[in-house]
Amino acid sequence: MLGKLFQTFANCFKIPELRSRILFTALVLGVCRLVTMTPVPGLDGSALVAFMQKSSASRSGGNIADVYSMFSGGALHSCSVGALGIMPYISATIIIQMLSALIPGLSKLAREEGGRAKIIAYSRYLTVLICLGYGIVTALTWENPEQAFRGFSGRLITMENIWWYRVQTVVVLVTGTMVLMWLGEQITERGVGNGSSLIITVNILSRLPMAAAELVRMFKTGGNGGGMGWPYAFLLIGLLGGVIAAIILITQGQRKIPVQHAQRAVGRKVFAGGTSFMPLRVNYAGVMPVIFAQSFLMIPSSLFSRLGTIYNISFLQTLGIILSDRGWLYLILFTLMVLFFTYFWVATQFNELQVADDLKKSGGYIPGVRPGPATSDFLHRTMGRITLAGGVFLVLIAVVPTLMAKYLGINYEVSQFFGGTSMLITVGVLLDTMRQMESYLLMRRLDGFLAKGKVKGRF
Repeated sequence: MLGKLFQTFANCFKIPELRSRILFTALVLGVCRLVTMTPVPGLDGSALVAFMQKSSASRSGGNIADVYSMFSGGALHSCSVGALGIMPYISATIIIQMLSALIPGLSKLAREEGGRAKIIAYSRYLTVLICLGYGIVTALTWENPEQAFRGFSGRLITMENIWWYRVQTVVVLVTGTMVLMWLGEQITERGVGNGSSLIITVNILSRLPMAAAELVRMFKTGGNGGGMGWPYAFLLIGLLGGVIAAIILITQGQRKIPVQHAQRAVGRKVFAGGTSFMPLRVNYAGVMPVIFAQSFLMIPSSLFSRLGTIYNISFLQTLGIILSDRGWLYLILFTLMVLFFTYFWVATQFNELQVADDLKKSGGYIPGVRPGPATSDFLHRTMGRITLAGGVFLVLIAVVPTLMAKYLGINYEVSQFFGGTSMLITVGVLLDTMRQMESYLLMRRLDGFLAKGKVKGRF
């Protein structure tokens, strides 16, 4: 099996165009990592990095800083130029995409010739605005690190003029994100895979050596929760393999709706009918519901804790602690929000009325279902059922790191690789990149990553 895999990668370098794209992608990703490791002028993040490494054994990753630092490859904790990462650009792209589904003017613009370029331009402008907001918050966080990082005492700023520090830091952080955005677009155009997603994936994987070292230390010392020895390592390896297999299965899973095309004549040409299928993805929303749910729950936890401390309201303090500790209330709210955002994303991105209309215009129909409104109702019911399955799957995968950190005493640096947003993004991006490489191999009639030369997904 491994020999087959190595041979497939060797075949990739036999194709000149694919070889140049792979090398270009690797080179640009290396530049992106340099951006995330370049320190911001006027800041010394070494003390914060040392503090985070020292306190890693007791952290469960329940705050915004831990999650955002994961997406930026640790740049937030090291006070680097790429601390904001490429998430503002992805957030802006998602917002514009959702507005395009809700606002008829943007939807019409996206279908017009040259409209796609305008949509991309709007996403870039919105990215700058989001970066300005994130940059101000990040600069203030580094200015008062003891409020964002519990237990940390020290000063990160090395400049005397505090206002010059704020302006300079915001400009540098916005510039860093825009550079990463441009590099991601270059990968998408000249490399292999989606550039923005690959940058996030590389940042997540950059934390893997630290997680491996923490895992070894944990088993040598008996684990954070005590009594955890080497036999549990085999259970964790099995859990990791099961989670990855489940993510691949559901990500690739499809409900194939049979479609019959009737014979039709166009001019003097007669097109024969045939049977095909319409693939409906089980996990149509991808990782977006998990990201939205985490964002909406992290903000209230910080807000309740801050307001409860300022105004001395015990109820708000308790509520903030429950949400930040990811207890039973957090898990219930998280489950409901993931399911809600799963249906919301599918409702905004999958238009069954348009699909039914396009199917009718092309002379196709679903056997046993009348064309028109009956077809749209059938697609709506079918999509609703498989969306429930995809939403439940997202909930189960997303809560694995929380359950491991809270009830097994496993550090967040380790548990994040056993599920959650990081694993969903990593597996999904690698599958998409593999599919693109597979297309080049199939054009040259070379064996792909699987025996039949195709990446298949069935449900």
